[in-house]
Amino acid sequence: MQIFNTMSRKKETFVPLIPGRVSIYSCGPTVYNYFHLGNARPFITFDTLRRYFEYQGYQVDFVQNFTDIDDKMINKANAEGTTVKELADQFIKEYYVDAKGLNIKEATHHPRATESMVEIVRLIETLVEKGYAYTADDGVYYSVRKFPDYCGLSHFDIDELVQNSRKDVLVDSGKQDPVDFALWKFRKEIEPFWPSPWGEGRPGWHIECSAMSKKYLGESIDIHSGGQDLIFPHHENEIAQSEAASGKQFVRYWMHNGFINVNGEKMSKSEGNFFLVRDVANKFGYMPIRLFMLSSHYRTPINYTPDLLNAAASGFARIQTAMKTLNFVLASPLEPSNAEAAAAQKASLEEACRLAVEHFEAAMDDDLNTADALGSIFELVRIANTESAAPLSQEGLVLAKDTLERLCEVMGFSFVEEGAIPQEVLDLAEARQVAKKERNFALADSLRAEIQQRGYRITDTPQGPHIEAEA
Repeated sequence: MQIFNTMSRKKETFVPLIPGRVSIYSCGPTVYNYFHLGNARPFITFDTLRRYFEYQGYQVDFVQNFTDIDDKMINKANAEGTTVKELADQFIKEYYVDAKGLNIKEATHHPRATESMVEIVRLIETLVEKGYAYTADDGVYYSVRKFPDYCGLSHFDIDELVQNSRKDVLVDSGKQDPVDFALWKFRKEIEPFWPSPWGEGRPGWHIECSAMSKKYLGESIDIHSGGQDLIFPHHENEIAQSEAASGKQFVRYWMHNGFINVNGEKMSKSEGNFFLVRDVANKFGYMPIRLFMLSSHYRTPINYTPDLLNAAASGFARIQTAMKTLNFVLASPLEPSNAEAAAAQKASLEEACRLAVEHFEAAMDDDLNTADALGSIFELVRIANTESAAPLSQEGLVLAKDTLERLCEVMGFSFVEEGAIPQEVLDLAEARQVAKKERNFALADSLRAEIQQRGYRITDTPQGPHIEAEA
């Protein structure tokens, strides 16, 4: 598999540190609100990456944190008259609701920063002992210029960063250099705090992820992922902290997804131009959101419009209908009268499935090109619909169904089993069949419309009418 490594700015062949095993740390949400479409993109992207590694037979250790202590958490808790912990508990619970809807697998570990204080303090102690950190008036800071590889990920010029920094911060905090960043912030009123060798306080944002990554995955990991907005300063600072402390390469492959934009501007809570996942799901469903995200390469920006979600909803309905049609056709054993035709259909479906899997894997191996890989799924959908109209080969159609299910599983598409069809809808369908036999087509059309008004769709197939809930 080829992965575009942000560090080298080129595609590289993926080789795990431990054969057969992949370690991934993916930056998770700051849990002070429901998450929006922009937040959802890395969750969906790197869940799909994990699924593809598992499809390939790897054991994946996947860590996604919850940032449950930072300025946003504190400000929101104070504004609402609650505690930071209560706020975090509320929105971690809500995260799982939306993540389940999007069929995002639970991580191997979902650590909270506040549950890793021992590891955070220990890591800062190591940096102080090695001369990479110092105590200032308002906390403990990392001395950036002592790490020679700083800006290796972002490729920024450190002197330009100094010119663009706020000079008043030096006076207010006692920082030695404008580019230095906080590892530990001394206690302030109405803020949570923890003990440390330097005084009560709380950790800086960047040290949290370094400590949690080391705690659950070790000093060196295969992949670190997140949005492009995290490249600098967050991921740059993680590298500086982790490598200064361990003396080892922190991450082998850095992966970053592009933004979701609205009218050309990055979707964000601070700009107020965001759409919550659950609000969009209430209109279009969760799975169309997932398809919408995966229909573009993960590194390219997506400009959100309702039309794109409508298209994704239609696309997912096509996949869902094909799956239901195959299940319906295969519900009873096929007994073809023409053995030669059945053998031909089987051979045709076997070749179609082979080509679909081959193309799918080639696309996914090319830097997780889900947009291209989806073409294999929709080609299988087209073939399945065509062959199901004249089903002959049980084995061939079972293979088509299994292949489609397998590829959809990698993409994280879930298909909710339809519930029992209400008896009144079944009665209407039966009355429609009688009307058709009596060639009373006006009545048959009227009964079809009534069925649709009740939220169901009826499709005529060679095996009889097929009823399903409207997607």
